[in-house]
Amino acid sequence: MLVAARTASLALASAPTRLKNTALQGIAVALRENVAQIVAANALDLAAGAENGLTAGLLDRLRLDEARIRSLADAVDEIEALTDPVGQVVRGSSLANGVKISQIRVPFGVVGVIYEARPNVTVDIAALALKSGNAAVLRGGSAAENSNRVLVGLIHEALVAAGLPGECVQTIDPFGRAGATALMQARGLVDVLIPRGSAGLIQAVVTESTVPVIETGAGVVHIFLDASANEQWAADIVHNAKVQRPSVCNAVETVLVHEQAAARVLPGVLAKLAGAGVTIHGDAAVRALYPAAVPATDEDWATEYMSLDLSVKVVADLDAAIAHIRRYSTGHTESIITNDIVNAERFLNEVDSAAVMVNASTRFTDGGEFGFGAEVGISTQKLHARGPMGLPELTSTKWIVRGTGQIRD
Repeated sequence: MLVAARTASLALASAPTRLKNTALQGIAVALRENVAQIVAANALDLAAGAENGLTAGLLDRLRLDEARIRSLADAVDEIEALTDPVGQVVRGSSLANGVKISQIRVPFGVVGVIYEARPNVTVDIAALALKSGNAAVLRGGSAAENSNRVLVGLIHEALVAAGLPGECVQTIDPFGRAGATALMQARGLVDVLIPRGSAGLIQAVVTESTVPVIETGAGVVHIFLDASANEQWAADIVHNAKVQRPSVCNAVETVLVHEQAAARVLPGVLAKLAGAGVTIHGDAAVRALYPAAVPATDEDWATEYMSLDLSVKVVADLDAAIAHIRRYSTGHTESIITNDIVNAERFLNEVDSAAVMVNASTRFTDGGEFGFGAEVGISTQKLHARGPMGLPELTSTKWIVRGTGQIRD
């Protein structure tokens, strides 16, 4: 299968944009026309997941209903409308001797992706890989096996109907964990590997893989309520960042509050969260203001809950907030709520995460929200790609040199 993926990637790398867009159109149509089939397969996965004790957060990620499927189709349409990155000139110049050089974007070739309980990733990756000229080999895990089998089948049919090799998108799920191991060890056949899932899965891939890995990270995400934080903004932003979809990696997990703002801001923030069923894990200062909070432990500050749980801590000032974030953050997303432009700029400049925000919900760290159509994942590393990864992040570059007989002195 990996050899077939390599062969398919050669055809895809030189495919015109028109042909790739035709395949993407076919995928979007197939999703919309087969909602019932996808939902039925997903129901089998959900039932098995509940029986096997999957957490509420994982079950939410696993779920595909009609609205989510139609959103996936819309995302494919958005990707089709984006500019094809293949062949784009990154930079170029003419040397003094007349040699012309240019750096252009080219596909990686074969992209492997290992993920769990996220059938939406199957569609997102397939569409982004296709548009960027890459073959994709997917390991979606046993939890979503029925959903992924149907989705990959529909994608395969759309590829063939468009005149592209079906092997441009393949799943190795039938091979189980042995398949995942083979994918991680397939250096020379697979150009890059991207893990998406729990911290344990990501670390296992990073540790065991001989294929170069783009590391996506867990989201221990912070919001700092500064001394000048607007009360309504604080309540609305924290509520949105925690409650809208608590199972995702850009949901806030820890709120830090300036001690000068705690008495003014926290009651409204925590009351709105309580109304949504959020359990507050607070330090002593928080519990003094909100007795219903449970005591926070050191472990809470490092926890990605992916549930309606939130750690809250009162800190002395901006310096203390930044120090806490440096210690516990996974480098995903952090936000400050403030009316102090100096503190806002300090936070933006001194916090070292993939996305840093002022007066906005952390839920915006997302490829779709950033205008990428979808995302491969959110990279928390610092090499090649960082933050939401879209089409350009699935390309490498090569140098094109054009001469007229020049030789080097």
